[in-house]
Amino acid sequence: MNRLWNALFGSALAGAMLAACAVGASAADRTIFLTFDDGPLPGTKNVLSVLSQENVPAAMFMVGLHVETIPNGQDLLAEAKSMSLVTVGNHSYNHANNRYRRFYANTKAVVADMLHANQVLGLTPIVHARLPGRDVFRLPTVSREDLSINVAQWEREWLDYELVAEAGFYLYGWDFEWVHSDDGKPVQSVDRLVSEIDHLFQYGRFAQPGKMILLMHDEMFQDQFDGQGKLQSLIQKLKQRGYAFGDIRSYAPSNP
Repeated sequence: MNRLWNALFGSALAGAMLAACAVGASAADRTIFLTFDDGPLPGTKNVLSVLSQENVPAAMFMVGLHVETIPNGQDLLAEAKSMSLVTVGNHSYNHANNRYRRFYANTKAVVADMLHANQVLGLTPIVHARLPGRDVFRLPTVSREDLSINVAQWEREWLDYELVAEAGFYLYGWDFEWVHSDDGKPVQSVDRLVSEIDHLFQYGRFAQPGKMILLMHDEMFQDQFDGQGKLQSLIQKLKQRGYAFGDIRSYAPSNP
């Protein structure tokens, strides 16, 4: 009886260990970097709460003007910066006033705007940053243009991304977005989003192999949209499927 029990127990243990190794290998090859834009805004508090509860890292690309004008903006910035899980990044001072062509037609003005945001956000180089409305990468190991910009737009803007990077900014685009409507409401359901993420990892067409940068916006996670519940559900479902969550600071480390 003891031999049978030992054999069964040993077999079960070996199977569990193999399964754990498989999950670990799978997770190591499938890493998601959570990023949130435009804060501080209504919804930022819920994002910070979920990140703390679920113990996952994220990058929060913040807008300097929102820090100065949104109620509790300074407090939300301070809370985010106090969390070791959170990397506060620069998302410009005025978000281009939502006039992107005019904003990007003057690279020096873009740099000045980003440096102003650094002052408001209390950031010093090297600064993790995302340009408003532009899915572009300029990192030590990754460089990519905004694939959504056509030649005519590029010629009207003439933005020198290298000059922005040389000013001390690591520029991050994104691989996929949890889309929201004009009022901030998430478009995809959590289950639909998870299914889309699964599908994309099968093809692996990311800026870096096995690494997905997921774009979201703070305003999506307001109470009126059950934002906290949806974000927590997303993270828990991704954990159950074996995904790892990466710290943006390890995405493209500087060259030695």
